[in-house]
Amino acid sequence: MAETDTKTPRERYRTQVRAEIKERAWEQIATTGASALSLNAIAKQMGMSGPALYRYYDGRDALITELIRDAYRSLADTLRSASAAGADLAVLAHTLRAWALEDPQRYLLIYGTPVPGYHAPDEITLISSETMAMLLDACMALPSDSPATPFDAHLADHRDWADGHPAPPAVLHRALRFWTRLHGVLSLELAGHFTGMGFDPALLFAAELEDLLAR
Repeated sequence: MAETDTKTPRERYRTQVRAEIKERAWEQIATTGASALSLNAIAKQMGMSGPALYRYYDGRDALITELIRDAYRSLADTLRSASAAGADLAVLAHTLRAWALEDPQRYLLIYGTPVPGYHAPDEITLISSETMAMLLDACMALPSDSPATPFDAHLADHRDWADGHPAPPAVLHRALRFWTRLHGVLSLELAGHFTGMGFDPALLFAAELEDLLAR
């Protein structure tokens, strides 16, 4: 039986307009970047006045927060589905790359250059921590007999970013190694820095992942 839509016509209209505003915002970000996002320009495209659009989003930062929330939620849900299907760390890494390539602007909004003057609310940090928790879980499943490093010792007392995850320092270090190197390759690829260099970025990503797993 189909679910009954309990929204009023006015609520449905509001949902549709907010969705169109976000769609226009993504188009603008792809053209001029997030730092140049303009609600007035979006309003003009939609045949609305600026004040009318502000009834749906009370400012640029509110709209950016909505876009970032959607992006992090999409990534977290994608990785969680892969994890539930039994994906190991290698599969999760390739799942991340596939998600990034599907919509580069979405990836760059959350992992690229910060938007000047924008400060994400705490709720965004909580959503982003879900992806790190899945990375830590996957790293916990890997065997390891590596000797402790000075950075491992440092992480024993500097683990707030892990949001209470029980991983020991060596696993925290491993997760950070994966996180920085794989996102480094992805960010360079999606920002176009490999263009014209003549190699396949997919093979570089796979080689970096293989090296990380071998460690």
